[in-house]
Amino acid sequence: MNEIVQKMHESAAQLTNAEAPWAVDNTTIDGVDYKHYPNAPKTLAELLDHGRNHDENAEFLIYEDERISFGEFFTRADALASQLQLELNIQKGDRVAIAMRNYPEWMVAFAASIYAGGVPVPLNSWGQATELKYGLTDSGSTIAFVDQQRFDYIKDDLKALNVQAIVARPTDAIQSPSLDINTLVEAGRGHTATTPDTDGEDVGMIMYTSGTTGNPKGAVSTHRAVCQSIFNFELAANVAAMSDFEPIGKMLERGFPPKVLLAVPLFHVSGCHSVFFLSLRGGRPIVMMYKWNKLDALKLIQEERITMISAVPTMLVDLLEAPEWNDFDTTSMFGFGAGGAAQPPGLSDKIYAKLPDSFPGTGYGMTETNASGFAMSGAAYKANPRSTGIITPIVEIQILNDDGSEVKQGEHGEIRLKTPTAVSGYWGKEEASKEAFVNGWVVTGDIGYQDEDGFLYITDRIKDMVIRGGENIASLEVESAALTHNNVQECAVFGLAHDKLGEEVAISLVLKDGTELSEADLQAHMATQLAKFKVPSKVFFESEPLPRNATLKVLKKPLKEKHSE
Repeated sequence: MNEIVQKMHESAAQLTNAEAPWAVDNTTIDGVDYKHYPNAPKTLAELLDHGRNHDENAEFLIYEDERISFGEFFTRADALASQLQLELNIQKGDRVAIAMRNYPEWMVAFAASIYAGGVPVPLNSWGQATELKYGLTDSGSTIAFVDQQRFDYIKDDLKALNVQAIVARPTDAIQSPSLDINTLVEAGRGHTATTPDTDGEDVGMIMYTSGTTGNPKGAVSTHRAVCQSIFNFELAANVAAMSDFEPIGKMLERGFPPKVLLAVPLFHVSGCHSVFFLSLRGGRPIVMMYKWNKLDALKLIQEERITMISAVPTMLVDLLEAPEWNDFDTTSMFGFGAGGAAQPPGLSDKIYAKLPDSFPGTGYGMTETNASGFAMSGAAYKANPRSTGIITPIVEIQILNDDGSEVKQGEHGEIRLKTPTAVSGYWGKEEASKEAFVNGWVVTGDIGYQDEDGFLYITDRIKDMVIRGGENIASLEVESAALTHNNVQECAVFGLAHDKLGEEVAISLVLKDGTELSEADLQAHMATQLAKFKVPSKVFFESEPLPRNATLKVLKKPLKEKHSE
């Protein structure tokens, strides 16, 4: 066992003993034994309330020229929660969708929904109208917090959807019965909601994740699952600091207080859990970006003295390779969180070349585990940049071969995780839930191996999915869009390696006899049905039928190999 791993294990043991804050014990949930943190918050309201302990005048949210303190954040959340109960009659367990770009109102709406007894349902704010309507219908949400663009998608269908829209930052007049979120907040100032009695096993939130079946699936998290995960994140951060203190010491000497740049969407665990929840609890200000732009990010780093950024690897590469990097003062930067997608070769070298005393890190988790799994930072990341880290204390792993038996150390197999942070299933999808969650184990669909020191390496995926810049894209959804074109006979979607994005979306297709179709025309057709990032950037027209196996299933591996050259 190498030195840094030994230090990480020693630090974890110190922090998780019976008398420590992150004491680990055993528990049984639905007949399955788990390791868990008995001292973790029991509900999301308790988890969020920890933020009330910070100086109420200290800055929490910074968006363009707006600066919102911790005290003002909770004042707005309490006011909105009171109006959800008094004016909209929200009941415990009612689903409350949140579909907007990164605005302060996103976080206020989330907290208010929790305090009012609702179940927040973050929805993809990058998608088109069809995707939004599907999420609202599938989740059964009766209230939807939306921005102007999302409101425009659904305003003519609100009655059919049975949804009450509450609009953030409207640029057009909002006609009754739709509501302006600021009107509700101002009406409720000085009031608080009566948060219903909540059990840790009650549904806490539903976060949608793409899957191999094409349509997104609502991953149902209990309050306990989310709270255990956030406590696990906090433990991992302390383990990293204790086991590699030299760069931490240098950071403290520079004197910049922690401040996080939010560059990823809040409807992902990467934005919601890793930035919103952790910063609220840790007392760290969040500087919000409406959307990613490397020059805007550099400007904010310099002006706000940003110390940390959590982003998908493609964003970090974009930032570090910016020709304008040296035009900005980035000396405050210290922490780089690079998760959500495969690590591009050389990312670690790029980080340390620009900022030698920084503290980058990465991890392996998924929506289905509330982002918990493996983690590493600092020296461990520097020594093993292609790994996703080592296992965290309340997570167990199996790596299985094709016959379901565990592989030997160093051998590749399908990864399964068992953790109390796992979701309880997919909303309204019993069969999909049975396939993905087996006797307490999350079937990840990923292929990988562990080395002799316990570092996990992801090498492939069983799931038919493309991960482009941290975004999970279901191949079937993209294929379905292509097949709506009258000239397309058959098609197959797959991922091709990309230096910055990890993968890019590629499609092979066979046209119907006697027809023609250009790459640009196909992409334009698909863009009317899909979010821009899902539209294939590589289009291959095949002269022969697509390869298939004996059951007539299209074989994508030979197509991927053919076009990877």
